[in-house]
Amino acid sequence: MAGWGRMVGFERDMRRDLMDKVRINSETILYPMPCSIVGTLVEKKPNYLAVAWFSMVNFKPLWIAIALNKVHYSNGGIKESGAFSVNIPSADMVVVTDYCGIVSGRKYDKSKEFETFYGESGDAPMIKECPYNIECRLINVVDLPSNELFIGEVLTVYSDERYLTEGVPDMKKVNPLVLSMPERSYLTLGGRVAAAWETGGRLVRK
Repeated sequence: MAGWGRMVGFERDMRRDLMDKVRINSETILYPMPCSIVGTLVEKKPNYLAVAWFSMVNFKPLWIAIALNKVHYSNGGIKESGAFSVNIPSADMVVVTDYCGIVSGRKYDKSKEFETFYGESGDAPMIKECPYNIECRLINVVDLPSNELFIGEVLTVYSDERYLTEGVPDMKKVNPLVLSMPERSYLTLGGRVAAAWETGGRLVRK
C-alpha cells in the first residue's frame, strides 16, 4: 500500500507540473533557424532566395535539404539545372538577406545585389559576399502538401580565410543570422556554452 501511495502521489505531482504548461498556437513553434540564401539558375540566370528551412540530412555521402514552398520562382530552376547553392550570410547582410525573402525573382533581379561566382559544377551560383558557401548537386525532390523538399549532395564548400580558425569556420567571425519566426526577428548567436559530445559525459560517469 505504501508503494501505491507513492504512485498516486507521483501522478498527482505530474498533473500539477503539466498544469504549469499552457497551449500555444502551433504556428509559433519556437525553433530558431539559421538563415541562408539559396542560389540557383532560372532560365540560365542566377536567382537568390532567403531560406531558413534547411538541414543536413545524410552524413556519407554528405547531403543537405532545403524546403521551399511550391509557389517560389526558384523551384523550377533547381529542377531544370539540377543544382543549387546554400550561402550563409553574416549579420551585416541582414537587409539584403531579408530583401531576398520578400521579393520574387519573377519581378526583381536579386543577383544585382551580389557578386556571383561558380564552382565545380558551373550550375550553382554562389554569393561572394557570404562567408560560407555550399555547392550542391540535386539528388531528389520530395513532394509535400505545400512544399517541395530538395535534397542535394554537397560537392564543395567555400569560405574566406578571414572566417576560419585553424581551417575551421569560426562562428564568431562568420556571425551568422538566426531567424525566430514567432518573433518575426533576426538574431545573432550568443557565446560558447560548453564542448559538444563531451560535457554530457559527466552524467555517464556518475
